Amino acid sequence: MTSPGTARLLWSLAEPFHALTYFADEAAAAFASAGLRGFWSGYFAGRAAPLGAVGPEVVTATFVNFAPDFVARRVPAVWESVTPAAALEARLAGVDGAIRRVLGDEWTASDPTVEAMELAATAAAAVDAPGRPLAAANTAVVVPGEPHLVLWQALTTLREHRGDGHTVALVTREIDGVQAHVLAAAAGRSARAWLQKARGWDDAAWDDAEQRLVDRGWLAGGELTAQGLAMVTAIEADTDRLALGPWQALGAQGCDRLAELLRPVRRAVVTAGLWPAGNPIGVPEPD
Repeated sequence: MTSPGTARLLWSLAEPFHALTYFADEAAAAFASAGLRGFWSGYFAGRAAPLGAVGPEVVTATFVNFAPDFVARRVPAVWESVTPAAALEARLAGVDGAIRRVLGDEWTASDPTVEAMELAATAAAAVDAPGRPLAAANTAVVVPGEPHLVLWQALTTLREHRGDGHTVALVTREIDGVQAHVLAAAAGRSARAWLQKARGWDDAAWDDAEQRLVDRGWLAGGELTAQGLAMVTAIEADTDRLALGPWQALGAQGCDRLAELLRPVRRAVVTAGLWPAGNPIGVPEPD
């Protein structure tokens, strides 16, 4: 029987592979070749492209944790440089190049890759789309039939499904994007400097969020109170629970096998230096 811990484990194993689109030189080069200047133009265009040529309001709402003016400096300007279809092509080209460098050409169509693809695709096909805009948009993304690319897209759909559920867990508790980051920093999952730089929140916004959390009794002296720790724990538990559906469809045996297949993939990405320590995603180490 699958448990919420299964959802968390598979996220921790798969996220570095997904994140090649953010941290690999091949991804940056592919976005630049498509006409997108700078890391953040590639990031917002590549990640938002499944939604279509949406404006900053939709990106801010669905990505949740970015400062609105930080988003607005790139969106909708990115759509003047690329169409969503071209951004998706660049995204996939960058991932393809990065995978081939890190894992080798032979791995892309190997038996373990084909097996991992089939397992991940089964789970991704079971994604429950209502209320999950990023996951739903990614279910409509069609990629070439190479196993490594199908695997990457399936795992991307599943991580966006998890992210959509995390948003639900935050909104239910009236926690906004910057407050979520303050809690994450206080919990030790990332650092304030990383999060402010990577999500666009200035000191005034951060300090205001801290004070609002102090007023709620969740923070004191920059550290989580007992109530704050309980709230962070509840948010993570709800996120795991809301992410579980596709993994239940795959089944315990399938999840265990996919985890086994993803461990060396994660290890290769980390060894290649493409999973920066302390990065703002805040993914835990797998057990």
